[in-house]
Amino acid sequence: MRIFGIDPGTQTSGYGVIDLKGANSLVYVASGVVHTSKDMPFPRRLNTIRMDIIELVNEYAPDVVAVESIFFFKNAKTVIPVSQARGVIIEAASSVGLEAKEYTPMQVKQCLTGFGRAEKKDIQIAVQALLQLPSIIKPDDASDALAIAITHARMDLSARKSVSENSALAH
Repeated sequence: MRIFGIDPGTQTSGYGVIDLKGANSLVYVASGVVHTSKDMPFPRRLNTIRMDIIELVNEYAPDVVAVESIFFFKNAKTVIPVSQARGVIIEAASSVGLEAKEYTPMQVKQCLTGFGRAEKKDIQIAVQALLQLPSIIKPDDASDALAIAITHARMDLSARKSVSENSALAH
């Protein structure tokens, strides 16, 4: 299964692509960022994000898209634009026939470190270790997107395992 993770933003959206091979082997495929200029009119920025995400999804051909959801934002002025960017990203995935799964920052932290209030550096180290990378992925947005993809892989495996166990118990 190929998973395309996205850390949404209006100026910088991180993306990360991983493959889930076998029962639990995670393989790094790619990561990076989609940039927009703060000088662009906002609707054009949203369109750029949408078009770039569609291009990347077409390039990497994932089976699913995992997006960070907005759980809590310190700056009320940025929550609405980031929510709009998330909406465009989810719509872009849907427009090419992909389901978008959403995970809160706390779910990502819990899934990768076992602690829902882990620091960003702890998440970056976990991403590096779980994907067996020689160094921490930069920029932070790309590393965060990989963390979201890993979270989906682990949550999906856990859900499938639970369904399989319940089916076995029913027989």
